Amino acid sequence: MTWREGSLKLRLMDIIVTLIDGARGRLRFGSLDVDCALGKSGITTEKREGDHATPAGRFPLRKLFYRADRMAAPRCALPTAEIDILDGWCDDPDHELYNKYVRLPFGARHERLWREDPLYDLVVVLGHNDDPPVAGAGSCIFLHVAHGDYRGTEGCVALKKEDLLTLLAAIGEDTRMEVRAP
Repeated sequence: MTWREGSLKLRLMDIIVTLIDGARGRLRFGSLDVDCALGKSGITTEKREGDHATPAGRFPLRKLFYRADRMAAPRCALPTAEIDILDGWCDDPDHELYNKYVRLPFGARHERLWREDPLYDLVVVLGHNDDPPVAGAGSCIFLHVAHGDYRGTEGCVALKKEDLLTLLAAIGEDTRMEVRAP
């Protein structure tokens, strides 16, 4: 197989996310074709912290976090970790750990990964603005569980829990997510 054929094969196995209307989208991977929630402001090609938009682009899937007190470890090819009550993610553009995993208590602005609702029962960290992070270019961009009504997210991609579990079981460690701008 040539490099070009290998590259094409990898691109064909991307998770494809497209905007349908408002914050509603479609996610496709192989034969999986499901509804998803996107950022409240839709999709943007110029992501900024706090804009409530999902960034357009092609992103690696870095790691899966899951709530072991609510479910068994999901089948998944990604590195996987149980969410702990002290797990967080820095979303403070002025902090040196911006858009990175942190342990709580944490003095700068952050998001808790341990939530009372089920939205972060499964959290896949997307490789947006992380290599290296650029202050203000967006943080905490995850693939996670959606609200039942698929209401908009803060900028993430969200699926029904059953759909997310199906997706996690199907992806490989080299799978990428391509969020397409309208």
